Amino acid sequence: MEKLGASEMPRKNIRAPRRSWRPRLAACAVAALLSSAGGLARAQDVPGGVAPVALTLKRAVEMALVNSREIRAARFQASQAQRSAEVARAEFRPNLFAGSGAAYTNGIPESPGERPPAPLSVWYTQEIFNQPLRGQWKEAEEEARSQALALEEVRGWVIERTAGACLELAKVRHSLELLKQTRDSAQKILDVTRERAGEGFELPIETTKAQLTLAHIEQHILQLEGREDALLDYLRAQTGLSAEQAIEVHAEELPAEAEQAGHDCIALALQDNIGLRQAEANQQAKELRLKGEKGGYWPTVQAVGIYSLLAKFNNYAAFFNKFQRNNVNAGVEVDVPIFSARTRAAVALAASNLDAARADVAQKKTELTADVRQKAHSLGELDAGREVARLELQLAQQNLALLQAQFEQGRVNLREMENARLEENNKWMDYLDASFSRQQAQLDLLRATGQIEKVFQ
Repeated sequence: MEKLGASEMPRKNIRAPRRSWRPRLAACAVAALLSSAGGLARAQDVPGGVAPVALTLKRAVEMALVNSREIRAARFQASQAQRSAEVARAEFRPNLFAGSGAAYTNGIPESPGERPPAPLSVWYTQEIFNQPLRGQWKEAEEEARSQALALEEVRGWVIERTAGACLELAKVRHSLELLKQTRDSAQKILDVTRERAGEGFELPIETTKAQLTLAHIEQHILQLEGREDALLDYLRAQTGLSAEQAIEVHAEELPAEAEQAGHDCIALALQDNIGLRQAEANQQAKELRLKGEKGGYWPTVQAVGIYSLLAKFNNYAAFFNKFQRNNVNAGVEVDVPIFSARTRAAVALAASNLDAARADVAQKKTELTADVRQKAHSLGELDAGREVARLELQLAQQNLALLQAQFEQGRVNLREMENARLEENNKWMDYLDASFSRQQAQLDLLRATGQIEKVFQ
């Protein structure tokens, strides 16, 4: 589709008049409009004399990925999930402990624990074969992977909102310039209408209409100024800039890769969509947990070892044939399940959870396919809408050029000229809105297909 730049609009028929003051006034206004359309507004006031920071889309995204609080919070959550998986795995690693079980003995030496009383004990444990515990460990690893995907999803949201904020800020500032030009034209129309009404050539209602038009423009300017402040606050927070830092943005198109990512969007979404990948990771976790619980019917094997330093005051010599102060035991402990109601219940629960996870994956695939297809269709509609807005703007500019030529010949009055200028400014803002809506839809589709971070790399 043909891209429309501010300098590409057909204004070749608009030229500065040479004689009367009215054509000169109109030409000055047209030149001011050309100046506003030639570039986007920059920061008006630089607080504290600090130079404004120029943010391109790529730079803003890079700064947001480093400074975003949402990403930091998601990174902490991913780290917690990884630590939880390491805790589950710790049972299969060597575990060495030391302690004391010193106690007074009157009678047979025994203690509440499994070991006899000893002033010093050192013991070692390590799971060698325990399928239920292994299933819990593997499930925790898949949950950690799912949480890492959640971090990717947050990064995608941050990229989409940051890029969208930059694009909208550029559009808002350009619209403000156009509205200020529109306000000047509306004020001139009001002045002329009042003058004609005072001379009896216009009805009072025409003056009220002109006042209402000017009031609407003033209201729109205030709304856009408020939106500009909100966008600046958001960008400063996301990029880590100070609260008083001025920001300068320029009109940009999304990277060329954004257009390429729009092709085969359903296949890309089924492959790279973060939400679907999380559901698949959850399904894999439930499969591993079920496999582990089914292994509960098999024996468990644990490596064990213990060193005990015994004391005579615990009456060992009185009840045993021989007393030995230093004692070492090492080997394996094997538990063979004969009947385990817990294993049977755990297998049934794991199977139920797996069925739910599989149903969730199937549902997400169906919903994702429909959602991406709808987003792609909406993007096509917005493409057509932008082309309509471009042609309407071109028509308004050609009409303004025609009226300018007629104005120089004295065939139209100043109010007709200013009305044409109002119409052109309105079409400019319609075109800016249409272009921004299309860019928003592109960003949304890129995030849905899992391509947004690749595009801004």
